[in-house]
Amino acid sequence: MAKENKNSNKKPKLSPYWIYGIIIAVFLGIQLFGGTFGGQGGAKTTPTDFFTYLRNGDVEKVEIINRREARVFLTKEAEQQEVHRKSIPKGFMAGADMANYRFEFGDLKLFQEEIEKIKQNNNINIPVAFVTESNAFGDFLISLLPFILIIGVWIFIMRRMSSGGGGGAGGQIFNIGKSKAKLFDEKIDTKTTFKDVAGLEGAKEEVQEIVDFLKFPEKYTSLGGKIPKGALLVGPPGTGKTLLAKAVAGEAKVPFFSLSGSDFVEMFVGVGASRVRDLFKQAKEKSPSIIFIDEIDAIGRARGKSNFSGSNDERENTLNQLLTEMDGFGTNTNVIVLAATNRADVLDSALMRAGRFDRQIYVDLPDVRERKEIFEVHLRPLKKEEDLDIDFLSKQTPGFSGADIANVCNEAALIAARNGKKAVGKQDFLDAVDRIIGGLEKKNKIVTKEEKRAIAFHEAGHAVTSWMLEHAAPLVKVTIVPRGRSLGAAWYLPEERLIVRPEQMLDEMCATMGGRAAEKVIFNKISTGALSDLEKVTKQARAMVTIYGLSDKIGNLTYYDSSGQQDYNFSKPYSEETAVLIDKEISEIIEEQYQRAIKILEENKDKLTQLAEVLLDKEVIFKDNLEKIFGKRPFEKDEITSEEEE
Repeated sequence: MAKENKNSNKKPKLSPYWIYGIIIAVFLGIQLFGGTFGGQGGAKTTPTDFFTYLRNGDVEKVEIINRREARVFLTKEAEQQEVHRKSIPKGFMAGADMANYRFEFGDLKLFQEEIEKIKQNNNINIPVAFVTESNAFGDFLISLLPFILIIGVWIFIMRRMSSGGGGGAGGQIFNIGKSKAKLFDEKIDTKTTFKDVAGLEGAKEEVQEIVDFLKFPEKYTSLGGKIPKGALLVGPPGTGKTLLAKAVAGEAKVPFFSLSGSDFVEMFVGVGASRVRDLFKQAKEKSPSIIFIDEIDAIGRARGKSNFSGSNDERENTLNQLLTEMDGFGTNTNVIVLAATNRADVLDSALMRAGRFDRQIYVDLPDVRERKEIFEVHLRPLKKEEDLDIDFLSKQTPGFSGADIANVCNEAALIAARNGKKAVGKQDFLDAVDRIIGGLEKKNKIVTKEEKRAIAFHEAGHAVTSWMLEHAAPLVKVTIVPRGRSLGAAWYLPEERLIVRPEQMLDEMCATMGGRAAEKVIFNKISTGALSDLEKVTKQARAMVTIYGLSDKIGNLTYYDSSGQQDYNFSKPYSEETAVLIDKEISEIIEEQYQRAIKILEENKDKLTQLAEVLLDKEVIFKDNLEKIFGKRPFEKDEITSEEEE
């Protein structure tokens, strides 16, 4: 019985295109055969032949149709003649009112005069009738045809535009208020799991708890707990915020809607708020579900900031709708919102409150241990040497984000392939780090001997001062090979500190000024080559005075505003007298460290010259070269590398 019901339901559906085809066929039939239905008929002939038939007395009557066509009716006797056999109407349309001949003539007046002349000369009296014919239904259809075409084209365009598959902005013009969120399908899309996310242990734990809540809600609700409504992933670019959200999509067995904050923004008024409503409507229909909004600062900026022209009213309306959907009347607690941003300081405070984003998960740059785990993930697909030291690689990349490490691995593979190697080795990774931080090696850059000598002493000055100072990061490698915009670079082994003391900052500033100090000590001249050094030192000194309160003259004050409100003020948070004092204090701190660097280099001038000569000869020197000249460094620590460019 079930099979019979299924078969009975599979009746052929009448396609609308069949209806359109039938209408067109009827229309063409009326146009083609309408004249026959009205008695047109007749074989074609010419006016000359007609006049011959008229003189012979074969014509019974003549009808002039619409003043341009003539129909000829023959007498019964003439129809019996052999010459007129083909003119006799045949078939089911034959009848008494069917003409034997028809033809078109030119001028009606001349045609009538010729007929009258023949009638008088041959004493013939045949009637000539004038008939006006019209195909009412055909004329009606013809008059409607333009409107039918316009309506048909309009319906076609509307169906194309309103269909979900319409491409581009034009294809979505009738769906412009619909959400652009992509629904993650674990069967089709590439599945990323927490195993693919190296490091970020704290962040993974918090996000994994949300996934567990959706999988096993009874475990948490049995004690009266409620699911968090939202979690905000905050951190520098490239640290893995979006990757973490992808892992949530791969792990959660619930619908996962993913979109960017900019997807809400459109040129039409009210579109953003409409898309927010549609997004949450879809999510509630499929609850429990997760919504992920990447780069939420595109719509979540604090309201009222820099709104001088009213140009961001539409963005504020979108934010207001998002606030209402996340925690307002009728909200559904089974929808969790994940968001990611690296600009949490500019987000609206109403968006950040508990009840909307209950948790803020900070995704920081990875430390040495986490960098090792990230390297292990990105090294899986590479053909690497068996003795490759991953600990060494993690120590060579301080301050690198997960995205930077992925780029290092890829660049190392490209360098190895370029050199024709069958496996990626240690040197390829070092070259990749140089390439990413310093830029492409400028082999064709023209550097004079005098400039090269100045660059060598500049870099040697950095090496010597950093080696002789306790809290400065010791040097690992120095190069005077031009890369990118830099003429030389020095690699250090900085200690990864959580807090920094004044003596540590001062030692680092002194080592940074060692390059210019070396130029002053050796050549008694200074150059523009210390621009990046001066920029770095000035920022450090200003931070000591105005942010960290490490200056005795300014005292325990900070002018740093973590909320970001200060960026939109036109006035400074201190008086002009204080501004003068700040500038003077910054200058004194920098000058003191500059003189300190000069003193250190003057005491070790011979060793500085010796090191610079080695650098000029080899273009690249390492820690071993310094140990040969200076001996073992008395302040050895187990630290990791970074780079300073000149």
